[in-house]
Amino acid sequence: MSITWNMETDVVVLGGGGCGIVAALAARQKGVEVVLLEKDRRLGGNTSLSTGSVPGAGTRFQQEAGIEDSPERMAQDIYNKGNRQGDYELLLYLCQQSKWLVEWLVDDMQINIELIKEYKHVGHSQFRLHAPRSRRGTDLVNDLVKALKRNEVVVATNIAGTDLVTDENGVVIGVKTEVNNTVEYIKCKKVILGTNGFGANKQMVEQFCPDISKATYFGAMGSTGEGILWGQRLGGQVRAMGAYQGYAAVSTHGTLVSWTTVEKGGVLVNKDGKRFVDESMGYSACAGPVLRQEEGIVYVILDERIKKIAESEDEFRELVNIGAVKGGVNTIEELAGLIQIDEAALSETVKDYQEAIKTGNDSFGRKECGIAPLQAPYYAVKASAGLFHTQGGLVINKYAQPIKADGTPIENLYVGGGVAVGVSGEQGAGGYSSGNGLFTALGWGKIAGEHAASAITEGR
Repeated sequence: MSITWNMETDVVVLGGGGCGIVAALAARQKGVEVVLLEKDRRLGGNTSLSTGSVPGAGTRFQQEAGIEDSPERMAQDIYNKGNRQGDYELLLYLCQQSKWLVEWLVDDMQINIELIKEYKHVGHSQFRLHAPRSRRGTDLVNDLVKALKRNEVVVATNIAGTDLVTDENGVVIGVKTEVNNTVEYIKCKKVILGTNGFGANKQMVEQFCPDISKATYFGAMGSTGEGILWGQRLGGQVRAMGAYQGYAAVSTHGTLVSWTTVEKGGVLVNKDGKRFVDESMGYSACAGPVLRQEEGIVYVILDERIKKIAESEDEFRELVNIGAVKGGVNTIEELAGLIQIDEAALSETVKDYQEAIKTGNDSFGRKECGIAPLQAPYYAVKASAGLFHTQGGLVINKYAQPIKADGTPIENLYVGGGVAVGVSGEQGAGGYSSGNGLFTALGWGKIAGEHAASAITEGR
């Protein structure tokens, strides 16, 4: 097929979430021309919907706080949480790059993130999450967008990448795009896919992640899986397609109920006022059990002390301001009345939980209970489970290049974030450690951008 090229550049990045933006910045910093295309009307993707938490081991921010950490420890934590599944050497390599990722974001790109010292969150044995002070992904994205402008990256929104263009040998030579029903072709030397996973593709979710397919999807609607499918068509292999990140406590207002409420000692109960899971498994692993409760409705039970800790996060403070956090009462029976569940059942549940903390013998096996036992005044937040993003994708090498069955990379193509295989185990939600999504998005994005640019300047 003869193609008339509408434009030519060095690197085309498809997808304007965290992965794509970081890839574009990393490539541009090395002096090549970069065009970043996003099919939505604004940049951000799933990164905008996250807490903006980027894990990094051995950063100077940890060192300044007197925290000892290492890439090996970080890799082992993530690997263990992921049921010891996946490519450990690749994970270790990404962890080894994490220090440089965090410090590059702060020093070179002027991104305002700081070490979180209030909590470690699920899967981490050390304080290593770095996030905006607000704990809002939108603030992270806003800073990244400013960096795009400073670095003079060409950005176009409302333009969908609809296909990869290859030569007769299957080598990627450009992209096909569509805007206002007009098809155009961009010729380039390298393509980086940051188009995320397939959380918004109902058919793919039902095929690969059936256990969460009935949950409400809370991620970016542009995550429709085309990047994975394009890579497969060119011979790319996929792995861990059944893995995903769920969230067990999305308020009925559509805002996340901070998992800090649970980590600090809160518990989940269903509409019958009963516990049903070991909450310390984490917000992702608990999503499935929440979904199986009557109408998928649960309540997070917490106290005044935990509420004050969680209010350091903007989103939880907003839930308090709109009245979604019910309570401030001195007895569990009063709390049950406020949320209209059985007083005796909830009272017995909390009593058993408090006793289990003292004896160390929780019937659900929970070992970590924060600052519990709970103390009056008591509060509750109504919530349900949601799907946030998928964790399976194309198998890659350490340069973020998708790999074919013979072990060779698809030439001129790079992928990251939800397009690439994640680090959260092979199946289900239980292998997800906090920050895994942004870790692979920003981590592989930076690696992809740097390698693509170096290959161009070196004539590879």
